[in-house]
Amino acid sequence: MNNTVKRTEGAGEKLVGKIKGAVGTVIGGEKMQAEGKAKELKGSAKEESAKAAERVKGKVEEVAGAVKKRVGAVIDNQQIQAEGKVKEFKGEARQQANRR
Repeated sequence: MNNTVKRTEGAGEKLVGKIKGAVGTVIGGEKMQAEGKAKELKGSAKEESAKAAERVKGKVEEVAGAVKKRVGAVIDNQQIQAEGKVKEFKGEARQQANRR
């Protein structure tokens, strides 16, 4: 299962937990409130775990791009430099997209 699916599942689980907790509050069901809070926290954890994995992938991609860019500079190959720069930016963007 990829991280996008895990992140989406986590967000859905978090939402279901919030709803269940709110219903428990309205009807005065402490058990339902607790179950809702537990589901909400589990969803948050799943979502954050997926985001962290994507940030790591982004960092690896950024570093690989930086290395490729430098190799291109050393061997005076502009295409390799450009490919490295694109990969570096892509990695930075992946990290940025998964910070929130």
